Amino acid sequence: MTTLVIAAHPDDEILGCGGFTAKLSAAGETVHHLILAEGATSRDAARDAAGRGEELSELARCARAAGEIVGAASVSLEAFPDNRMDGVDLLDVVKVIERHIAERAPTRVLTHAMSDVNIDHRIVHDAVIAATRPQPGNRIRELLFFEIMSSSEWRPPASLAPFAPDYFVDISARLDAKLAALRAYAPEMRDWPHPRSVRALDHLARLRGASIGVEAAEAFMVGRICA
Repeated sequence: MTTLVIAAHPDDEILGCGGFTAKLSAAGETVHHLILAEGATSRDAARDAAGRGEELSELARCARAAGEIVGAASVSLEAFPDNRMDGVDLLDVVKVIERHIAERAPTRVLTHAMSDVNIDHRIVHDAVIAATRPQPGNRIRELLFFEIMSSSEWRPPASLAPFAPDYFVDISARLDAKLAALRAYAPEMRDWPHPRSVRALDHLARLRGASIGVEAAEAFMVGRICA
C-alpha cells in the first residue's frame, strides 16, 4: 500500500493522521503528504503584508520537519489561498490533486471529513471525492476521512451531520511521534485548553483509544474500502 495524505493546511496532516502515518512508515509502507493551501495569509489585514513570505517559509519548514518525524516519504506544498479556497474553481483543485495521484499512485487516500467548520477542509473533501471517483483503472482501495480538532468538533449537530467515526487505528506505539510532530508545528499550536493544543490532541488520542480498548488511536470515517 502507498498512502497519500491530502490536507488543506500545514499541520492538518499531523492533526488528522500523524499517528497513522508514523505507524505505516514504521511498517515499511510509503506515505506522501500533500498540503494544498498555504495556511497563513488569512491572518493578515492585507495579503501582501510585510513578512508574509517569511511566515510561509517557516510553515513549509515546519511541514517538512513534522513529515520527517512521522516518516513521510515526501511533503508537497501547493499555494491555494488560506481560508479562501471557496473562491477557487473546484476543478482547479481537482486537477492539482489528480496530478499528485498520478505521480504517487496511491492505494490509500486520507483527507478531511465534510463535517468540518473550516471552508478549505470542505473544499478539499469535495475535490478529493472527485479526484478519486471509482472509475475503471482506479488503484485506490481505501478512502478515509480524518477529524481535525478546532474544526470537526466545532460543527453544531443541527448545522450538518457531525464527525461520526467508524474506523479506528491503534497508534499506541506511535503517539509519541505524533505529539513530537505537532510540537514541530509550534507556531500553529495553541495553549491548553484550546483544542489545537498538544495536550488536547493527547487526550483525544487516548479517548479514541479507549473507544476500542487500546492506549491511543486515531478515528476516521470510511469513504470507500474495496476488498
